[in-house]
Amino acid sequence: MSALAAVVAATLAEHGLRQAFGVVGGGNIMTVAGLTGAGVRYVAARHEGGAVAMADAYHRATGEVAVCTTSHGPGVTNIATGLAEAVKHRSGLLVVCGDAPTDRMRRIDVDQTGLARSLGAEVVRIGSVGAARADTARALRIARDQHCPVVLCLPGDLLTAEVPDTAPTALDRQETGRSAQPAELVGLDAALRALAGARRPLLLAGLGAWRSGAAKPIADLADRVGGLLSTTAMATGMFGATEWSLGICGGFSSPPAAALIGQADVVVVFGASLDLFTLHGGRLISPQATVVQVDTAEAATAERVDLLVTGDASAAASALLDGVDDLGAAPSTWRAQVGDLSRIGWPHHGFEDRGGAERIDPRTLTLALADLLPAERTLVLDGGHFISWPMMYWPVADPSALVFIGSAFQVIGLGFAGAVGAACGRADRTTVVALGDGGALMGISELETLVRTAPSAVVVVYDDAAYGFEAHLYGPKGADLSTAVFDDTDFAGVARSLGARAATVRSTADLSALRDWLDDGAVGTLVLDCKVEAAVVAGFLADMTSGH
Repeated sequence: MSALAAVVAATLAEHGLRQAFGVVGGGNIMTVAGLTGAGVRYVAARHEGGAVAMADAYHRATGEVAVCTTSHGPGVTNIATGLAEAVKHRSGLLVVCGDAPTDRMRRIDVDQTGLARSLGAEVVRIGSVGAARADTARALRIARDQHCPVVLCLPGDLLTAEVPDTAPTALDRQETGRSAQPAELVGLDAALRALAGARRPLLLAGLGAWRSGAAKPIADLADRVGGLLSTTAMATGMFGATEWSLGICGGFSSPPAAALIGQADVVVVFGASLDLFTLHGGRLISPQATVVQVDTAEAATAERVDLLVTGDASAAASALLDGVDDLGAAPSTWRAQVGDLSRIGWPHHGFEDRGGAERIDPRTLTLALADLLPAERTLVLDGGHFISWPMMYWPVADPSALVFIGSAFQVIGLGFAGAVGAACGRADRTTVVALGDGGALMGISELETLVRTAPSAVVVVYDDAAYGFEAHLYGPKGADLSTAVFDDTDFAGVARSLGARAATVRSTADLSALRDWLDDGAVGTLVLDCKVEAAVVAGFLADMTSGH
């Protein structure tokens, strides 16, 4: 017989869980002991909110479920923001936490089940020692199969209770209600007719398409119909191998790419929700275009959708390809009309440098870094005004190499923690994390965790000494900017105190620190405190402030 905490940990390890992040307390320290004893790698975070963001980022970079473990009560309330982000991004992770005893609520307890469910997370609460193995396996199965966060609650009075020895619990994948075969495609015929008759077809893929393995069938379909390709921000890099990709559709689109997107007469959207950013407030896709959405949802997720195909993105792309062949439809001539797209991206779109002696233009900085950063990298982005520059100038190999954490819930402060999760998941690549100064200060405790754990990491702080998004968006509307503008922070000094190498960057010459770090083997963490010119406004935000 073994204690329940040890049984939970052993069950997770038996079913392939390899990574956990957390902060220990009375409600989970014995569970953590069980995890480490079973060979699961454990990274001690400095805050529970950081631990859940680490598990989220690990999933985004690897596709695997990781554990965030916390104590009860405040340990759980501390993860609320990061858990909401993971829910909205549909990240598969498992929170293993202590909970109130089965028979009462203590002064330190809250309704953890109600809290987690109010955020959209699934909850499994172990109700008896006899159910420990089955409940643990079920929680892990849901997180894996349904790509969602699951909270596994361990009541305080059961943690040390003895669990009878039984055979390991099998992960019966059918219990989740998910069929082993893709569901039947609904609405395909109308979509096929629209696509077969298109003169300028655009195929747009989102993260759902990437997760379904649809990259190749969508690219093949585009070749067959003579269409162009694009992705949402979250699916960046999905079509990097083709010469017919326009890059991102949305607020980060380059002007030439946006113009071509606006010419499409049929847009087939695979696995993307078509949020306001992808539609750029309705300014990108022509009002006359027919928009076809392919999604597992039973109803269209945006008003702009004209036709809905319900089903798996990969299956739908393959079925459309077969259908176009069966109809004998001729490919469009759009590609011939468009010609060479090799210079369509932002690096070929000039700008007037607005940097000075004390501050560097963020575009100049980002372009210079593009030539220096290791090609084998995972790019982690916190939220904030600065996000435009890395998305414009730093390509990624595929969507798993981009961890854009905070975007789903519009939150900042998770960047350092996200970098830890990405570094643990893909230690074979250099982790490059970009943050604004506001988000960096909000989550700076996890910079110490990054220094302690990452084999190779570059931190780029876009330091405009302000909450830039709010300053640019609400300053013209009469906001008191003294609430959003601050004195400079010496991030380089803080980083050195935590054991990182660091440099303050005011010009491209100061990037010699990065060259030196690379020459020394790119080992450990380098922090670049980049003092950027605050007057440079990202295009997506300029459009919002101008109303265009």
